[in-house]
Amino acid sequence: MTSAPRVLIAPDKFKGSLPASEVAGALAAGIAAARPDAEIRRVPVADGGDGTVDAFVAAGWERVESIAPGPTGVPAPAAYALRGDTAVVELAEVVGLVKLPGEQFDPLGAGTEGLGVVIADALERGATHIVLGLGGSASTDGGAGLLRALGVRVLDAEGRELPPGGGALVRAVRVDRSGLHPKAAAARFTLACDVDNPLLGPKGAVAVYAPQKGADAEQQVTLEAALTNWAKLVGPEFAERSGAGAAGGTGFGALTVLGAQVRSGIEALLELLDFPALLRDATLVVTGEGSLDAQSLHGKAPIGVCAAARAAGVPVVAVAGRVQLTPNELHTAGFTACYPLSDLQPDPTRSMADAAQLLERIGARIAEHEL
Repeated sequence: MTSAPRVLIAPDKFKGSLPASEVAGALAAGIAAARPDAEIRRVPVADGGDGTVDAFVAAGWERVESIAPGPTGVPAPAAYALRGDTAVVELAEVVGLVKLPGEQFDPLGAGTEGLGVVIADALERGATHIVLGLGGSASTDGGAGLLRALGVRVLDAEGRELPPGGGALVRAVRVDRSGLHPKAAAARFTLACDVDNPLLGPKGAVAVYAPQKGADAEQQVTLEAALTNWAKLVGPEFAERSGAGAAGGTGFGALTVLGAQVRSGIEALLELLDFPALLRDATLVVTGEGSLDAQSLHGKAPIGVCAAARAAGVPVVAVAGRVQLTPNELHTAGFTACYPLSDLQPDPTRSMADAAQLLERIGARIAEHEL
């Protein structure tokens, strides 16, 4: 008698369409309908960007609600995930682009103070390991706001505190670290990060990402000068580090003052989710995201899931709204098959609107072809 197949469903979100938990739910429903005997485990994942906290809450971590300043200082609800002495904090959830009031950019004035407020809350609740998911930031302040909220003072020539935002850092002359939160000084920080940009230069935080945050050419010049000055004051030797330019230079601030370590986002998060243990009795892994494309190959969640599954000898199939990788690229990445929603609904707008129903049908197909 053949034993029941054991399927591990571990997708990322389908951006603009469905969160990862709903993607997993729809696929599970389709697989269960076609193979009622299948044992299905849902483990939605993320790579450090938006959806990271939700993925950990879905895995049973405590969701801690707090109020923190958004990127422009407007207080808003913000949540993080907590289990034992480890807190997972998602930058996008606190000071990301999605938190801009009225979706209005503030390239020079947006900051990361709220991120420090949330981290301080986690530290006060006993967290000694802070995992910081970097992605989707609205600011280019070199992490100055994050550090300020943890007690660091950034001063101008007259000894006055500078206002929030990256633009003001051009006037910084002194950084006083003496007031750094003692629990922050003692904690371990991991940056879950999938970009390797340095802080400055043509591949740095300003040149690559500031235009996406509304910065025009003149504002980019200001921000580059500001971050150059900030780097000189805080730790020029860290400016070239891989990941220093992540999230508008938040990576740099965390590396220099908090002693953070940079990890691949999906690798760090899969480790915390104890993913290798979940793979031990799996027959098949199903992963995916909204668009599987060239960017996916650079450390995005489905590729990390695929690598972990292949290392455990478990076959992996991918699901995506659209697929822009060649069959050879998919094979090289380790996928045994790929199921795009565009095969069922070629119109992208309708595909996004009907993603849940389409994913159920895809789940049934996977059951029929792979189990």
